[in-house]
Amino acid sequence: MLAPYAVRVEDSRGRRYPEPPHPYRNPFQRDRDRVIHARAFRRLENKTQVFTRRYSDHFRTRLTHTMEVAQISRTIAGALNLNVDLVEALALVHDLGHPPFGHAGERTLDLLMQQHGEFFDHNLQALRTVEEMELRYAEFHGLNLTFEVREGIVKHSHDYSEVEHPELGEYLLNLRPPLEAQLIDLTDEIAYSTADLDDGFESKLLRLAEIRRGAPVFEQFYVEAEVKYPSAPEKLKFNEALKQVLNRFVTDLIENTRRRVCEAGIGSLDELRQYPERLAAFSPEVERERRQAKSFLYASLYNCKALDPEKRKAEKIITEVFNHLMAHPDALPELYQKRAHSEKLARVVCDYIAGMTDHYIEDLRKKLLDGKAGRAAL
Repeated sequence: MLAPYAVRVEDSRGRRYPEPPHPYRNPFQRDRDRVIHARAFRRLENKTQVFTRRYSDHFRTRLTHTMEVAQISRTIAGALNLNVDLVEALALVHDLGHPPFGHAGERTLDLLMQQHGEFFDHNLQALRTVEEMELRYAEFHGLNLTFEVREGIVKHSHDYSEVEHPELGEYLLNLRPPLEAQLIDLTDEIAYSTADLDDGFESKLLRLAEIRRGAPVFEQFYVEAEVKYPSAPEKLKFNEALKQVLNRFVTDLIENTRRRVCEAGIGSLDELRQYPERLAAFSPEVERERRQAKSFLYASLYNCKALDPEKRKAEKIITEVFNHLMAHPDALPELYQKRAHSEKLARVVCDYIAGMTDHYIEDLRKKLLDGKAGRAAL
């Protein structure tokens, strides 16, 4: 039984290119499967989330992070009687536009694009990926996903202005996204906040004492774990506390979103779309706890000096490859060379780099730059 404000698959606005219905999968299930089978999805396995594999093969990649977001999202959507198939598809596709080397790569690519009067936005890059970059079908470009999934890619975490982005006009920018899309940004926050505490602790870049000081919500549950499991190893008590943090965030998001929808008197999807603000949200208390944990992670992990060498390496590799391809577009693959005849070269180069894995761009840089230097020396 879906909630009255949930997205119903029979009310879907359909695909850009009409297709006959599938005999045993609904359109959102097919979208989920098309994302899973996309090359861009497989490449997430070799894209950095926070830590490169220099630290450990056990740490999250962009792919395992995406799978964790999908798991959390399904749980919350089911509890709220939302369309779980749509939520799962949105969770799996939400990071498809991220470039290599995590946020360092994203910042570098954006700065490079700004030099050419353009920009890089990973949400819009995900839309370009599923609309243009994936080539799997003879009948059309892209994955031909339903409108609802494409809308969710655009609007799950950001409200775009049609004045600034007229190319997005078809995505109802004057209306709120469905709850299925609103949840994704928040489940993303839950997933990486808890996972990065875990990986940060495992990497020994975060010490238990500083986590307990910097993240009060964690400290509360660690104290309980010490009382309940006094003889357990430190790591297992850490795991028990982190599990409770995750459960607190998820439970609060379910209960507070349900309460906000009820108080707003929402009785249909149209009413939810026209509401002046997003209704998926944490309670003020848990939002404060989440922000404290996030601030701690930025101060103690994301911006720690130990990760600076890898960030500088990422910036150097992406900058050198980008500038080389701008100066030598003949080094682009044939498909991208053809696109450069009708699109801005900077955007074509950006598309090419954004799709790369960490390993691929490192190898390409050696091929393009080190090979060139070697030939020049001869």
